[in-house]
Amino acid sequence: MQLTPFCLVLSCLQVSPDRSQFFRYESISLSCKDQINSTGWKVKRKTSKGGVRPCSSGWGTALSGSTCLIGNTYPSDSGVYWCESLNGERSNGVNITITDRTVVLESPALPVSEGAAVTLRCKAEKKNSTDHRFIFYKDDRSISTNSTGEMTIHGASKSDEGLYKCSISGGGESLVTWLAVDASLPPSSSAPMATSSSDSVFRLMCHLVVGIPYMLSTVLLGLIYRDRKRDGCRKKRQRRCHHGNSCLVL
Repeated sequence: MQLTPFCLVLSCLQVSPDRSQFFRYESISLSCKDQINSTGWKVKRKTSKGGVRPCSSGWGTALSGSTCLIGNTYPSDSGVYWCESLNGERSNGVNITITDRTVVLESPALPVSEGAAVTLRCKAEKKNSTDHRFIFYKDDRSISTNSTGEMTIHGASKSDEGLYKCSISGGGESLVTWLAVDASLPPSSSAPMATSSSDSVFRLMCHLVVGIPYMLSTVLLGLIYRDRKRDGCRKKRQRRCHHGNSCLVL
């Protein structure tokens, strides 16, 4: 699985499906991703109806590694989710909303990199008809109307940050969600996935940092072994020379 730009350097919480709004009864997978240490992290949350609690302490099911699954979501599961290590280190926080409305706006759960292409989707809980008009809003102002239910922001910039929502003719309106654009993130050709080459470069650098000391130690031991072998050969040749005889020692 590719990592979002936010995950290339920091430990982060990944949400699957990658969005911040969900219908009631949908399933959500929450995973802690760390480029250096992928173990020892737990998913935690804070909702309006309870304090901070880790996965499996009354909510969610802990799976292998640092993944938590919420099988049937309810509005009471709405809140801020994050990853926390055994040492108390915390990742980014993701605001997840579970709604009982009939329409949701699908947008990336994590900040997107500046210059990325971001696609927003307006989805109805029940598809009674395909003859709908979808209206997208930013900061309560209509910015796009179409029949596809999708709106793409090409080359996202800080000016695209804001509160977005959508409505469907005859189908209701979604809640608002915040779209964040971070100029410090690596550029990406699409959101929210980062290019695999960036991930590969990071892994290569890690391997070099770890492997170079071992390689130097191996070369040094090889040189020492070669010198000792040469000294042994000289001593053997000297012992073969008879006393009083001329002997050439190499």
